[in-house]
Amino acid sequence: MLFNSPEFIFAFLPCVLLFYHVMASFNFTRIAMTFLTIASLFYYSWWDVNYLPLILASIVFNFIIGELIDKKRENAGKSLMIFGVSVNLLVLGVYKYTGFLVSQVNALFGLSLVVPTIPLPLAISFYTFTQIAYLADIYMEHDYFKDKRYNFLTYSLFITVFPQLIAGPILYHKDLIPQFSKKDFFKFDNEHFCAGITFFVVGLAKKVLIADTLSPAVALIFEGAENATFFEAWLGAISYTLQIYFDFSGYSEMAIGLCLMFNMRLPLNFDSPYRALSIIDFWRRWHMTLSSFLKRYLYIPLGGNRHGQTAKLRNLMITMLLGGLWHGAGWTFIVWGGLHGMYLVVNHMWRMFCGNLKLPKILSWLVTFTAVVVAWVFFRAENMSDAVSLVKRMFDVRGVSIAGALSNAQYPLLVTLHRRIIILFVAFALPLTCLPNIQRILNYHPDSDVGDKPVAQYRLRFVFLLGCLFFLVIKQLLEATPGEFLYFNF
Repeated sequence: MLFNSPEFIFAFLPCVLLFYHVMASFNFTRIAMTFLTIASLFYYSWWDVNYLPLILASIVFNFIIGELIDKKRENAGKSLMIFGVSVNLLVLGVYKYTGFLVSQVNALFGLSLVVPTIPLPLAISFYTFTQIAYLADIYMEHDYFKDKRYNFLTYSLFITVFPQLIAGPILYHKDLIPQFSKKDFFKFDNEHFCAGITFFVVGLAKKVLIADTLSPAVALIFEGAENATFFEAWLGAISYTLQIYFDFSGYSEMAIGLCLMFNMRLPLNFDSPYRALSIIDFWRRWHMTLSSFLKRYLYIPLGGNRHGQTAKLRNLMITMLLGGLWHGAGWTFIVWGGLHGMYLVVNHMWRMFCGNLKLPKILSWLVTFTAVVVAWVFFRAENMSDAVSLVKRMFDVRGVSIAGALSNAQYPLLVTLHRRIIILFVAFALPLTCLPNIQRILNYHPDSDVGDKPVAQYRLRFVFLLGCLFFLVIKQLLEATPGEFLYFNF
């Protein structure tokens, strides 16, 4: 049941919203929370009920370990935390990396071990990281937890709340759980609800009207990477660069919008990353909750920048390599992480040795964006061979001819290239370089109290435009099969 499917928009969501707010309005708060937890597990089970026992077992295990850490912090707290984190990583490793590791052992030692095919449970990477952070925080933040005890229902809702369950953003307990005890949390708020609808519709439009429209071009060119021309290679790479942004940022904004409808605030996950003027700036804007997780629970424990510049650059590279591996079991993801690690090392070295030399902003943006586009080729490609082939085509300018590209196109797609150019311009040049993003338009601050208003009074003209956009999206949905979100695979 996708966020962009009619059954979610017209059946599941209205029913859950109605029952939840009716129960909350009568002060049946525990019933409302229990219902939302069960509804979230139902939503998860819709994909494949066989994985329901796994997530339930994970929730029970981590809650118990968390309670034990809190009680035994002085004595065995650290050992319990290490045990809990290790079990989480082991489960994630078995499901996500077993096949990859066996295939690499076969290739390295010339063996013919059977490579197991283990289906990846939906959202396992996200709910595993969320619970790892929870266990680590219980151990490290003694003062915060001293007067706070989370019950099992509260913890279960924190992990399973359906807007963020499938593809994040990655949550920390302090992002969400304290909101449940706010005085006005269970009171229906019209402005929160309207802001939530706005976030949801904008995210839905990003997914359906832009990301899904670019998808056929991306698939066509990446599947024929070896035969792509110079222009086709760039078209495919830039199309995917835009597709993954509008797909994942669209999901994240839909998740924020859905939570606002329930009076919850999620952290932001994107802040116009393709406006970045450096790779350091890019990673402050892209998948911000993952960047925060990697910094707090990997980069800093490795030593961060506490042991000199060489150690700092080494730790950056290790962090990005492991960040790439988190996305998927394959060399393409490792290379993608390695490229961004290398980019960050170069960026920091430039600041160290050439800090007084300022490049023109347009040149800084162009270098940063090109580096990001090249890295995305490895992220999207099915294998290293396809990725290398496409990158070679992108920088092979021999015999390049614009007229020839249009008249002798390898793919029929380029016969109608003018439509793609319009889409790319609308999707990229205007929103990403000229217009404010939706959180700035609505003045959304995730760390504000629930009672604070995320949006000024709506004007009739804006509501009318929003309604037109919604019906355009619904028309598109009814005419096509809803496309799955890309980050569901990670």
